Amino acid sequence: MEDKYDISNLKKKKKVNSRAKGSTFERQIASILNKRFDTKEFSRTPGSGAFATTHDLPKHLKIYGDLITPQNFRYCIECKKGYNKENLYSLFNYRSDFWKFVLQCEKDSSFCDKEPMVIFKQDRQKTLAIVPSYITYSIDKYIELHKGEKKYKVYYLDDLLKEEDYHWFD
Repeated sequence: MEDKYDISNLKKKKKVNSRAKGSTFERQIASILNKRFDTKEFSRTPGSGAFATTHDLPKHLKIYGDLITPQNFRYCIECKKGYNKENLYSLFNYRSDFWKFVLQCEKDSSFCDKEPMVIFKQDRQKTLAIVPSYITYSIDKYIELHKGEKKYKVYYLDDLLKEEDYHWFD
């Protein structure tokens, strides 16, 4: 029997630089927010969020989260992209990366007196936004998560972006 299949063109997938992937996602979210709120004030934080903790700056110059936001913006934002090992079962494992993202965002938001928001996207899926459940919206399509006494709601980011501006700014 003759082999008629040429597999020489098949190559290993190129490794994706996760840092570049995350930076690109942060820029995309900043662009989406700039467009939605008709501003240019959203941008990626230098050092991808670590700037405030790695530099000894005066409090009024410290930047927390992955995005620089307008001064009266209500949220401290952490952006996470492409963690395909995270799945539905990660929600039940409080040691999973998913919960680490939420805790990291809570910590940063407490330093800057803003509400935490994790914007999370897995490859080929819709972008999600995770916020504390005491923040209310008119959206009825969400999932509620519990971790001990803390409760969170997960929304599609596209749905949240349709909410009135007063939900986003103090």
